[in-house]
This record gives sequence, C-alpha cells and structure tokens, in this order.
Amino acid sequence: MAMITGKSKSLVIAFVSLFLVLVMSGPIVVEARAFFVFGDSLVDSGNNNYLLTTARADSPPYGIDFPTRRPTGRFSNGLNIPDLISEAISNEEPPLPYLSPDLRGRRLLNGANFASAGIGILNDTGFQFINIIRMYQQLDYFQQYQQRVSRLIGKPQTQRLVSQSLVLITVGGNDFVNNYFLVPYSARSRQYALPDYVRLLVSEYKKILLRLYSLGVGRVLVTGAGPLGCAPAELARSSSSNGRCSAELQRAASLYDPQLLQMINEINRKIGKNVFIAANTNQMQMDFLSTPRSYGFVTSKVACCGQGPYNGIGLCTVLSNLCPNRDLYVFWDAFHPTEKANRLIVRNILTGTTKYMNPMNLSSALAL
Repeated sequence: MAMITGKSKSLVIAFVSLFLVLVMSGPIVVEARAFFVFGDSLVDSGNNNYLLTTARADSPPYGIDFPTRRPTGRFSNGLNIPDLISEAISNEEPPLPYLSPDLRGRRLLNGANFASAGIGILNDTGFQFINIIRMYQQLDYFQQYQQRVSRLIGKPQTQRLVSQSLVLITVGGNDFVNNYFLVPYSARSRQYALPDYVRLLVSEYKKILLRLYSLGVGRVLVTGAGPLGCAPAELARSSSSNGRCSAELQRAASLYDPQLLQMINEINRKIGKNVFIAANTNQMQMDFLSTPRSYGFVTSKVACCGQGPYNGIGLCTVLSNLCPNRDLYVFWDAFHPTEKANRLIVRNILTGTTKYMNPMNLSSALAL
C-alpha cells in the first residue's frame, strides 16, 4: 500500500485549499438563460429614468403594486411583460435597464433591458419626447453590452450566452399613435396613405430584426401592435360615446399585424430555422377587451389611473383618479395594461395555441 509522504501531503492540502478558494469565490459561469428586451414603454423597465424626457413613469402612483410599492420606471401598476416572462423562465431577476448603474459584474450575465418609452420603428417617431433610446441606438447598446461581457467571461462564452438567450422585442404601436395619427394631417399621413405607411414600417422593422439576428441571437419573441384603437386615450380622443374602439387605429392594426407575421415567416424561411416567434397580442387582448367580465375585469374601457373621459386624458399622477383595485381593470393608465392584463398576455405567449403564437408558443420554443 502506497504511503503519502510529507511532500505529497502538502501538495494534496495545497490542491484542496485552492479548490475550496475557487468554489467559495464563485467563479463566473454562464448557467441561466440570459434575457434581452428591446422596444417601447410596454416593456421599458426604467431606462427613461436616466434620460431627460417627458416619457417617464418614475413617480407615484406608478409602481403602487410593485413588490417595493415604489415607482421604478415601468409603465404599470406592478409587473410588466418582461418581469413576468423572467418569472416564467425561472430567472433570478428580470433584466435590469441597460442605463442602470447596478447593471455590472455578474448581473450582466442575466441579460439587459434596452427598451425606452416613446420610441418606434421609425427614427422620427416620438420626437416630442426629446431624449429617448431609438431602435438603432438600442441595438448599438446591445453590441456594447456584448463587449462588456466579453471582458468579463471571454468572447466564446459571450457568444454562447447570446445565442442561447431569449429576446423580446415590442415596437410599432407608437409609429401609429405617436406619429401617423398623432395630429390631423401629420407629416407622415400627408406623405403616405395608410397601406403604404404600413408597408414602410414592416420594411424598416425587417431591417431591425435582421440586424438583431446578425448580432448572434438565437430566439426572438416579436409582439404585434395590439388593439391600438381600444386604449382609453383613443376612446377619449375620438370622443366615443359608446366606448367603441377607434376605427382608423383598428384598421391600422388589422393591416400591420398580418404583414408583420408574413415578414417574420419569410425571415425564418430565409435563415432556415424558426429564430423569430410572432405573438398576436392584438387577438390576446381582444379576448378580454370584448368580454372583460369573463376574465374578472369590471371594465376594459376606463383606465384605473387618469382623468377625463375613460380616464384617458393626460398623464397618470398623484392628482389623477385612482381605482382602489387594479385587478378589476384592463388598463392601468391611458395606454398601458395593468399587471393582471399583462399576466393574461404572458400566459398566452407561454402556452397559447397557433391562434395566438406562430409558429409555436414560447414554452415549446424554449424546450427545443
């Protein structure tokens, strides 16, 4: 039987000590699925807090139902869609806003949220909000993010993290609400008939998605425009006496969503795999907008927070009307869903049939 000499024992002790040091210090490894978010106020988790802009949600009563009960920059009473998807994929925390000083070190490996309220597909959308992170800049930041992570874990590991990640992109609604239909005879409405404008948006969106793919992502969830004409702001703007959705905005969504789906299918065919997944958020929301009581809501027309007809005028502030139970309302403010409505949307994203998700739902995609 071999004897362990004093020298060998010292080497063993040294090796074990080094192993324990490495374990206790927690070397940086890529384990969880990173999550990246791009888009507008529906998915902004606080980037605009760090910008000089009027498009912000960092004051009460925003965040009234968030775990901290404080406003975070989310355009919600509580959790938004990225938060709820993060919960569903078992991430420790939702991706932090890219501009947050807390996004550093290990927290970078969880992903990042690049979304900025007010932006659109087109660079001239949201000009009235002054300083916002437009889509081209969000993608530039994503490149910058990858450089930062490469310095942390190396380029090969960074490429693996990005290729195995989940991406959510929600953009397009503002190109109608805060551009084409912003004012009567807007510059874009004088330049394009609505069908031509929709084709322009889809063409420009295709460039955004292809650039995103060129940056190494492997799975991208793309949401549609949603029921643009049914938001309380639009009901108030159109002076609807019966709560009927704005016909012109609903027509815009009905033109846009099918062409977006067609474009996504074309990209998937071209690259030979289903990288992009389309979420028909218009249909998802119309379900509970049409029959709100079936889903536990008392109204799908009046916002919880606001003023004027349908609480659809102006901003949600401490001076606004505020409902006592947010779970009874589809809309939190003039444009944005409540946390409860967001949960219904995310449930369909995760497990919905092809009525809502194409070519498959998110749970099926992540299982591949």
